[in-house]
Amino acid sequence: MDKKVALIAEKIKATKKLVVFTGAGISTESGIPDYRSQGGIWDRFRPVYFDEFMSSRESRIRYWEQRMDMEKNLRRAKPNEGHMSIAALNDLGHLHALITQNIDGLHGASGIPGEKIIELHGNTRRVRCMSCKRLISWKEAEDRIESGDRAPECSCGGYFKPDTVSFGQAMPVEETKKAARLSSESDVFMVIGSTLLVQPASLMPEYARASGGFLAIINLSETPFDRKCDVLIRGKAGDVLKQILDRVRSG
Repeated sequence: MDKKVALIAEKIKATKKLVVFTGAGISTESGIPDYRSQGGIWDRFRPVYFDEFMSSRESRIRYWEQRMDMEKNLRRAKPNEGHMSIAALNDLGHLHALITQNIDGLHGASGIPGEKIIELHGNTRRVRCMSCKRLISWKEAEDRIESGDRAPECSCGGYFKPDTVSFGQAMPVEETKKAARLSSESDVFMVIGSTLLVQPASLMPEYARASGGFLAIINLSETPFDRKCDVLIRGKAGDVLKQILDRVRSG
């Protein structure tokens, strides 16, 4: 693995167009479950699809009950060594963009500027009205729920919902376009903690590869790109990223 780490570090040092793509595998190290895995929230609850949320108050109540259950883990979660290593690469001037499937906001909390982060599936720390698009904080929504308002509504009559992409909901168009463009522009594209199975997010490494970018994958399980990438490391995100960072810093 030392040779693979050294090669990735060498490629990063030679560019200012590093694009990092992260999935659930980096946030599990902060204590946030991979919700699709056994024992995760979708193993215990049936997810509420977007059309159900919009058409039924009962479904909205069930959605918010599930979201409050998720909060038990999110409230405790802090950026881990993997998040902080990516933030350090940004501080060193190498990070061009960070594309994430995660909704936990931990990359922002690590110190990466918001303008460099593309959140393909949204951010659960924001809550948006589905009608007028007004944003409120998670804390405001939580306070309303805890006071007995089981499915908060906006003053315009619209339904408040965490600003994330639900099952059956369309992906954000502008963020998806921007992610595709930045992937195509990258010199080095590093996938961390994603199985690359969910589209269109899973197309991003293909855009990078098609444009001649160096593709590295750091993941504990298999991905469809394992035989297409330039470097594959089976390992924990935090451990491997710390090694890469140390190599970059060492010069």
